[in-house]
Amino acid sequence: MATLSGRSNTAVLVVDVQNGVVSGAYERDLVVGNIGAVVGKARAGGVPVVWVQHSSDNLQKDSDEWQLVPELSREEPEALVHKKYPDSFEGTDLEDVLAAAGVGHLVVSGAQTDECIRSTIHGAMTRGYDVTLVGDAHTTEDLSEWGAPTPDKVIAHTNLYWDNHEAPNRTATVTKTADLTF
Repeated sequence: MATLSGRSNTAVLVVDVQNGVVSGAYERDLVVGNIGAVVGKARAGGVPVVWVQHSSDNLQKDSDEWQLVPELSREEPEALVHKKYPDSFEGTDLEDVLAAAGVGHLVVSGAQTDECIRSTIHGAMTRGYDVTLVGDAHTTEDLSEWGAPTPDKVIAHTNLYWDNHEAPNRTATVTKTADLTF
């Protein structure tokens, strides 16, 4: 139902599951395990997996903190998109990668819920994609010291509003890892 003509395929997007991003994340090991299960289901179903890696002044490219977590590994020929902004589309070749694969539906997982995940799911929908957020395969760190809700509430709220999000001729849904099929 995406508004992108001729793009009926699905891809899994794994956003910023890097050592320095998830080292102190809420339920890190559980979420990384769920992301691994999502990736495994995608590979078994012949669904493309696209990996996104963020870099910034605080997350230097090629540093240990920048690397994907050791529990997950990108396989050839899975795409790798490098980004510098929260929205995985902004200033990257993500749209080109997805267009070449005929993708109009994204299944999104990764970190951080309240920054790059939210920016990416909204960015995808405004660009015409259908977006499924895997509700137990995204996480964030505790920023409550600076006035944010605790991570469990950030994640729950994001799942709640995304499952009720709407746009013309596009779908926004939330699913659990166990319920995800391709």
